[in-house]
Amino acid sequence: MENKLEQELIALISDLCNIEDIVLAEVPFDAPLIGPESPLGLDSLDAVELVVAVQKNYGVRIGGKSSSREVLQSIATLADFIRSKQNATA
Repeated sequence: MENKLEQELIALISDLCNIEDIVLAEVPFDAPLIGPESPLGLDSLDAVELVVAVQKNYGVRIGGKSSSREVLQSIATLADFIRSKQNATA
């Protein structure tokens, strides 16, 4: 299934950030992940926790500030980044 990683990431974010009042299946993969436009309501502290969780769960390190902003734009950009890093090491 093509969107399996995206679905795993939404579940991870939901658990990590204690998101309860949102129907996760309705969150678009291209919606903003962090900030006031985010349907998940994530802030910068949530972003830090997410970076650590991604490294722990997927063995992928998200680098400096600019790359973190690019990678964490949406569920789709995060999933693409994880796939590209995992494919590069495979």
